Amino acid sequence: MPSSAITRANAPLLGGNKPPAKHTSVSSAVFNVSTSIIGAGIMSIPATLKVLGVIPAFMLIVIIAWLADISVEFLMRYTHAGKSTTYAGVMKESFGRIGSVLVQLCVITNNLGCLIIYLIIIGDVLSGNQPEGSVHLGVLQEWFGIHWWNSRAFSILFIVAFVMLPLVSFRRVDALRFSSALAVFLAVLFVSISSVMAIDALIEGKTETPRLLPYLDSNASFFDLFTAVPVIVTAFTFHFNVHPIGLEMDKPSDMMKAVRISLILCGTIYFTVGIFGYLLFGESIMPDILVNFDQNSGSALGSLLNDVVRLSYALHLVLVFPLLNFSLRANIDELLFPSRPILAKDNTRFMSLTLFLLAICYLAAIAIPNIWYFFEFMGSTSAVSLAFVFPGAIALRYHLYLISWIHIACSLKDIPAKSLPFSLYNCRDVHGISTSRDRIVSAVMIILAAVTSVIAISSNIYSFFT
Repeated sequence: MPSSAITRANAPLLGGNKPPAKHTSVSSAVFNVSTSIIGAGIMSIPATLKVLGVIPAFMLIVIIAWLADISVEFLMRYTHAGKSTTYAGVMKESFGRIGSVLVQLCVITNNLGCLIIYLIIIGDVLSGNQPEGSVHLGVLQEWFGIHWWNSRAFSILFIVAFVMLPLVSFRRVDALRFSSALAVFLAVLFVSISSVMAIDALIEGKTETPRLLPYLDSNASFFDLFTAVPVIVTAFTFHFNVHPIGLEMDKPSDMMKAVRISLILCGTIYFTVGIFGYLLFGESIMPDILVNFDQNSGSALGSLLNDVVRLSYALHLVLVFPLLNFSLRANIDELLFPSRPILAKDNTRFMSLTLFLLAICYLAAIAIPNIWYFFEFMGSTSAVSLAFVFPGAIALRYHLYLISWIHIACSLKDIPAKSLPFSLYNCRDVHGISTSRDRIVSAVMIILAAVTSVIAISSNIYSFFT
């Protein structure tokens, strides 16, 4: 396999075909990984506590974070054992062109969906929303009244043109490390203020007691609980940025250390904002918790804190946007223009693709008002594939090919094994490094991902038609 085909998606990081400079510290990697994880997912975590209850939600966050750590370890181990420098390259080494295309399509679907969600939330913060007939004003509308210039369409357009465009114009991901650090700080600030508000409400007796376990009435089904799983899976899907960050570090173990620190940090943030958000708003909590913060707090200080919470997280999403856009743009370019020069050195192609993606995100953010549907769809399809199915499939390559060979051999008894497309002749772990434990964990990971995704998708379809 030509090395240029494998490394091309990561080319803006590499400065041509040269290896990336090994200068990234663990702390810098923690900021970039944490920023990749903490995006819009934090906004819907409190709603999952309302669906699942506190104890199941906590267990689910821990389990998915643990599985994410295992899947990243698989990716990094196979990356350093081979010649690839991208997620798509690792899949190509194991499954050929179809493997790399599947990864690219999933990254495009997942990241494009996330970027649209970011703009939706930013629009909610600045210009409000009207979910289920109720009116939620944005910060600009509360401050200045309702005008054409603080309408949803105009405010998002302003952010896209004058804030997003300069940020997404960087051609190296390491240029975003400082904005990533600020993004993590803003996420912590958001959680801290939310926690203080919840504790104050708890002292004053204004909170609702959160349910420890899910409550199923005549209108709810046990299978509806599975719709919360894709939301948390999406919240821990950062695998598309593992290679750009990890390959700039001196040792693979440093990247895994950064990933584990980030997972602990982000898991703590997720559960904290979930429990305190649930304490603040109880059963009235919205799929996007920022919408709840426009309610009347009864005091000038409370109103100020509400606005600070909303604006801090909107700014956080502004800073996360270019990090996800980087991987999205690189994968689209590699998929559509595999034989063209690297994207960073082609100004026309770079700016055309950048402007096109911003336009698509803007139009979709205006047309789609509810982020819950995005989370359910992405978490049940592209996110679960990137986080669990593909890493597990890499470790199970031998057994997947074996099943295919047995099926074909039974139908074509007289054809030699070496002539079969998935034969025992080609049937081996591409690097021979997977252990029995790896294969068992991979099988469990894939089965759990498939079962929960099928149930979640089926429940959503059933709910839509009933």
